[in-house]
Amino acid sequence: MYKLIIADDEDNVREGIRDNLNWQELGFEVVGDFENGQQVLLALEELQPDVVLTDINMPLVDGLEVSRYLFEHYPRTKIIILTGFDEFEYAQQALKLKVHDYILKPNTAEELSHILSKVKADLDDENRKVEDLSKLKQQLRESLPLVRERFLNQLVTGELRESNLEDKLAYLEIGLSGSHYVVGVIDVDDHGELQRFYPESESELLYFAVCNISGEIIARKANGIVFQNNNEKTIVILFGENKETLHCEAVRIFEEINLSVKEYLKFTVSIGVGDLCASLKKIHHSYKRALSALDYRFFLGKNRIIHAGDMEGGSGESIPYDKHWEKKLITGLKSGTQQETENIVEKIIGNLKESYLPMDRCYIHIQQIIVAILDILDELDIRVPMPSSSVSPLTEIYGLKTLDEVEDWLKHYCSRTTNMILETRNNFSKIQALRAEDYIKENYADANLSMDMVCKYLVLSTSYFSLIFKNHTGETFISYLTRIRVEKAKELLKCTDFKTYEIANHIGYTDPHYFNVIFKKATGMTPTLYRKMV
Repeated sequence: MYKLIIADDEDNVREGIRDNLNWQELGFEVVGDFENGQQVLLALEELQPDVVLTDINMPLVDGLEVSRYLFEHYPRTKIIILTGFDEFEYAQQALKLKVHDYILKPNTAEELSHILSKVKADLDDENRKVEDLSKLKQQLRESLPLVRERFLNQLVTGELRESNLEDKLAYLEIGLSGSHYVVGVIDVDDHGELQRFYPESESELLYFAVCNISGEIIARKANGIVFQNNNEKTIVILFGENKETLHCEAVRIFEEINLSVKEYLKFTVSIGVGDLCASLKKIHHSYKRALSALDYRFFLGKNRIIHAGDMEGGSGESIPYDKHWEKKLITGLKSGTQQETENIVEKIIGNLKESYLPMDRCYIHIQQIIVAILDILDELDIRVPMPSSSVSPLTEIYGLKTLDEVEDWLKHYCSRTTNMILETRNNFSKIQALRAEDYIKENYADANLSMDMVCKYLVLSTSYFSLIFKNHTGETFISYLTRIRVEKAKELLKCTDFKTYEIANHIGYTDPHYFNVIFKKATGMTPTLYRKMV
């Protein structure tokens, strides 16, 4: 229901309007009726009407004065003027005061009802707009933290247009008043470990906890703001009037954040700190330098506060990277021990640390090593089983945040490679030794059978064959062949009536006397005596 008051100095007009309309059906409630404009003005504050239905010509304060007052103090209140024909010029003046409508006297209930219906429709429309605007404002208030965070991310990445920057800061209620600024980027060291031990929702809470701890520390100092970027890093902007004071304060604040996270959350963070800048419009330079400083965690290790300027000063002492160690590692994988390959990996990583090459260059060198290892496996026809995660080792290394982690990963990868090569070689050696045994058992009767013949059949060198055959059988080629021939001779002596010289010929000996010597040496008796005993 909308509230309406009636003002007319004629009692019969005022009372007729009040009593002859179905106000509830029209959507209105008459909250007051007055005989002059002065009474209306005195009642406005208390009644707060939505519509004022007033006569123009009234004593003390006329309808025009009431309209003027409403126009200035209650602009949302609708005014309907009651006027006689001879007062039409006054009505025209009232229209200039944004009077909603007017109606000539005398009027009917139908005419007035029609005008009031239009007024109600307009009030309904305005209220909907006000309600919609209120909802929008409420949504803005609810989403303001996200809007503010997005704005700050655009500010530090340099994506904002510089025009009206102060107006946007004021609108979003962001206080960044200072003549010098510095940006710090805080990143959780054990990102992968957190995801392993905590569900995704909980790990996000831990990242938020880092931001929250940082925010509480900054709030006590009242000289900065804290927010998160899209990569779960916490960004800190500190500001101040004095350059030296701001630098010292930044060192203390970042040290406190680093210690507090370790104490309360039981994991570590590393913090990259950019250069000081003298303009908010250049703050993206400090942010870029902070990210660059954070990259040096790759060389220095975790739980560090790394200042971009400090790293620039130390970069002149870098040592050129030596690819000689990569070649030694590949050679070591083929023929060296696991300890030797681990020592070479340590040399490679130590050299990368001293070189201070950019992270992407370090990753490229590690990838080149991985490609060389894959080439070895391909050369040996070794099929590497894909891990359950189906992550290629070439991309897996990008999840490693320090060279120490890369070192551990590469040692493990080389160890797996060495084991696969060794297992493959053992399998190959076993297969070749079994083939050699089969060949010997099929050809032992050939008097010309030799190790060279077996090696030619297997396509192996005599030295390598001797090694794998002795490892597999525990015997040399000659001792193995002799044992096979003597066993066959025993069978023939036991099961046939062949003469000794015939048996010698059957098992590959052309000289019967030599056969007798070999047999006696192997069994402790002559062939004739053996036959008598069995």
